[in-house]
Amino acid sequence: MPEKIDYHAKIPNNVNLADDRRLQRALEGWQPKFLNWWGEMGPTLETQGVYLRTAVSVGREGWAHFDHVNVPDYRWGIFLAERDPDRRIAFGEHQGEPVWQQVPGEYRADLQRLIVIQGDTEPASVEQQKLLGLTAPSLYDLRNLFQVNVEEGRHLWAMVYLLHAYFGKEGREEAEALLFRNSGSPDTPRILGAFNEETADWLAFYMFTYFTDRDGKYQLGTLKESSFDPLSRTCEFMLKEEAHHMFVGTTGVDRVVTRSAELIREHDTYDIAAHGGIPLDIIQKYINFHYTVSLDLFGSETSTNAANYYTAGLKGRWQETRRKDDHKLTDSSVFLDRPNGDGTWGKEEVQALLALNLDLRSEYIADCQNGLNRWNKILEDNGIDFRFRLPHVGFNRSVGLTAGYHVAPDGSLIDEATWEANRKNWLPTSADLAFVRSLMHPVYERGKIAGWVAPPTNGINGKPFDYEYVYLP
Repeated sequence: MPEKIDYHAKIPNNVNLADDRRLQRALEGWQPKFLNWWGEMGPTLETQGVYLRTAVSVGREGWAHFDHVNVPDYRWGIFLAERDPDRRIAFGEHQGEPVWQQVPGEYRADLQRLIVIQGDTEPASVEQQKLLGLTAPSLYDLRNLFQVNVEEGRHLWAMVYLLHAYFGKEGREEAEALLFRNSGSPDTPRILGAFNEETADWLAFYMFTYFTDRDGKYQLGTLKESSFDPLSRTCEFMLKEEAHHMFVGTTGVDRVVTRSAELIREHDTYDIAAHGGIPLDIIQKYINFHYTVSLDLFGSETSTNAANYYTAGLKGRWQETRRKDDHKLTDSSVFLDRPNGDGTWGKEEVQALLALNLDLRSEYIADCQNGLNRWNKILEDNGIDFRFRLPHVGFNRSVGLTAGYHVAPDGSLIDEATWEANRKNWLPTSADLAFVRSLMHPVYERGKIAGWVAPPTNGINGKPFDYEYVYLP
């Protein structure tokens, strides 16, 4: 497996694609369909060059090259991290055996399903963000949007390669279906609910890249532990690119909060809407929505599917090899909170093997709190006593133990009438969404930025904020 990427090939790759003519032809047949999809469902705004990061190597150092690229000419390809010839299975019933270079027949359907679900999320977010370039608050932000988009496109390529290379006719059909489904389509929607939601404004984009891409980080982290080595190495490289998407979200919300804090101090009022800022309570509502929709992506708290995937060695835990247990989990248990019919919460002991979704979700929640701490520190430094909070894990859920319940952000179990009466205080209303969208006017002038968001602390790759990150017609 070469570390360097061959950009002279029709499909850039480091998987020796030229050595497998049948696979190469199949992927070259899929390539124009991908480009058609990008043309129809990718970014609406036309550009003449975007300062993009392109992977040139999969090694730990010096893997990226920066330059202006005409986006339709971006060289999408197939990149896997280097193979560790000594890698062994770290968990489950095959623990200690060499990892698999081919798909074991008995796990074929389950592995294909995992790859399809992951693959389906990648083009979905591009579709959700299709129109955002038309209202970009700065050239810096516009560049970051395009960077996220082209990398999501490449992550789709990563999963399509695995489907074509290892799953035969069924895999090729699933690769076609990844372009057939579309985010929000009433007839052929994306598989997971969060990827059918609209991303209609830049605050939603920052929240999506903070909360929903962070779910992607944890899902990829579990697949990186897979005993199927090509999947593991694919996800390991994808995680390098995913880090930038979360950076866009973290710093994006940082900058919105910073600007709102400036306006609160300047005008001595929390009611900054009239001054072109996003009020803190609306930011909190966006947090509540995007966080809880992302929690649904982890599935039910208990799952026999997750247990079976783990036992089989298909999907591990976050940082599996750092865990200090037996990596089989047949004799350990955990407690989970369960709503009772009388409006109280109870504890239930369940086998740890059945609670793997809960385990991963707990890691995610702790990570999400780091962002809240950052944003609250900005408020504290500005002498503002408002604090953002993550709502209770049962709030606004469509999946899991509380899907049939009404739970307030503080964790109180409430009746439907109380929920409906307070919903407008907890989740973005149509008026909130309309207000935020009213602020979304494009700013394409170098060094300028919209009035509702602060400029970044640093530019990209050592460039200043006023660098011409995007060439526009």
